[in-house]
Amino acid sequence: MRRTVTRLADGREIVYFDDTPGAPARTAKDTRDLPPFHPGSEIRRDPLTDEWVAMAAHRQTRTYKPPVETCPLCPSQPGRPTEIPESSYDVVVFENRFPSFSHTNGDGFAPTIVDGMDMVPRAPGNGRCEVVCFTSNHNSSFGELSVPRIRTVVDVWADRTEAMSALPYVAQVFPFENRGEEIGVTLSHPHGQIYGYPFITPRTERMLEVASAYQDKHGRPVMGDVLAAERAVGTRVIETSAHWTAFVPAAARWPVEVHVVPHRQVPDLPALTSAERDDFADLYSRVLKHLDSLYDRPLPYIAAWHQAPVREGRDLAWLHLEVFSVLRTKDKLKYLAGSESGMAVWINDVTPEAVAERLRNAS
Repeated sequence: MRRTVTRLADGREIVYFDDTPGAPARTAKDTRDLPPFHPGSEIRRDPLTDEWVAMAAHRQTRTYKPPVETCPLCPSQPGRPTEIPESSYDVVVFENRFPSFSHTNGDGFAPTIVDGMDMVPRAPGNGRCEVVCFTSNHNSSFGELSVPRIRTVVDVWADRTEAMSALPYVAQVFPFENRGEEIGVTLSHPHGQIYGYPFITPRTERMLEVASAYQDKHGRPVMGDVLAAERAVGTRVIETSAHWTAFVPAAARWPVEVHVVPHRQVPDLPALTSAERDDFADLYSRVLKHLDSLYDRPLPYIAAWHQAPVREGRDLAWLHLEVFSVLRTKDKLKYLAGSESGMAVWINDVTPEAVAERLRNAS
């Protein structure tokens, strides 16, 4: 794989990852007249939950459901420059033009408090947000990628995780993909994102607390025991291979939810071996085919990588991918209503065992 780093017109970094033999050199210039890149966001600590909340008002102006002919993630064409200056690409990553977090937020903005309230600190929304375009084909999807291309994307995720982890203001790296309008996607081109948070996310903090308590009590990783039990029972297993198992968790929150877990405890994507990356690409391709066959339509989903924080809990975390959907039938959505949104108590309308059986039979 060839890696080429360059800059867009406003100074943002763009990185091309080419796996096609003979792919042209990436020398195209961004011809757009863009204003300097100075997004403004901040983070505030909620005194009732002790969680950070990001304020990013500039994102209100981000591109919203453009027609295909003006898609900003397609390659540039004569007279129609886009976010990607080249006329074609394999996989490309660039800094988000409308980021929730960016290191430029720190310019002239020192940590302080909100309106004299000592219990509500505020700070610059330092961090990094990147867009990952999986293919130049606007009408494709991740599930339609070839296994070798999925393998390339795994290497890209690992590359960007390493790069973001080296930034002193990034505490956790989160690669993810949002797919489908029902999820809230505003750009239909096949793409994902990577967030470099300036703090450890609440979900990860909680998972590390549970992992630590379980390790102290049993002397084993909780995910290792979950994985062994799911593989032994097999009722909820969707796909398995030499290095990975995909299963519906026994306490699934979402109407469709699959966890893809490596058989070896590793903290993050860069820690995967070449064999494990190869194996994941093949298994994940099969999992996505099951998901898209479930309702005989493209399944809207979120695919979220759970990685260890950059500097904490790396001996407790167990890398895994969580893929879930809000679609509870072919034409009905699962809404996060009072119990879920207000109290964080989830109520699932289907059993994990029933969903697992339907997924296994969907192809």
